[in-house]
Amino acid sequence: MKSIQKYFLALLPPEPLLSKSTQIKEQLRDRHQVKYALKSPPHITVKMPFSYNEAKEDLLAEKLGEFLKDQAPLAISIAGIGTFGNRVIFQQIISDELLWDFQSRLGVFCKRELLLTNELSDRNFHPHMTLAFKDLKPSKFSAVLETCKALQFSGNFLADKLFLLKRLEGKWKICRELQFGRSF
Repeated sequence: MKSIQKYFLALLPPEPLLSKSTQIKEQLRDRHQVKYALKSPPHITVKMPFSYNEAKEDLLAEKLGEFLKDQAPLAISIAGIGTFGNRVIFQQIISDELLWDFQSRLGVFCKRELLLTNELSDRNFHPHMTLAFKDLKPSKFSAVLETCKALQFSGNFLADKLFLLKRLEGKWKICRELQFGRSF
């Protein structure tokens, strides 16, 4: 029987950056009752959520692994807090053109090889790690933003894995870690 599931592709920071970002989200939950961003680990989305046949998940991972075989690690910096209007608060991501090139090539690959739709959000790539959205009410926006600014940190890492996340029981869980092919 065909079981269609929701997936997305992302880069995740390693520890301790992962835990530091999660702690900010937990503080927002505890102080401001803003918790929707806790439904996924801290991440940089490189392919927006898509539906895929769960029975073909191994094939999906295999094809993505083939795409990644010549991919070098990507230098990523977390630096500062940003917003999309008064609806999203995020940690800003700074990287060179290689991250944009990777995301663009991944989008083309997903469209051609996996037959996935190239969403508008895929084409308007703005790398970030979301701290608050969906349940962030306009009346709480300023207070939540101030909390984020007070808790912000900076850090650098080399992204050398692509993560396949899957929606399970209302949360996004890491389903596969796909290693980049070469390191320098």
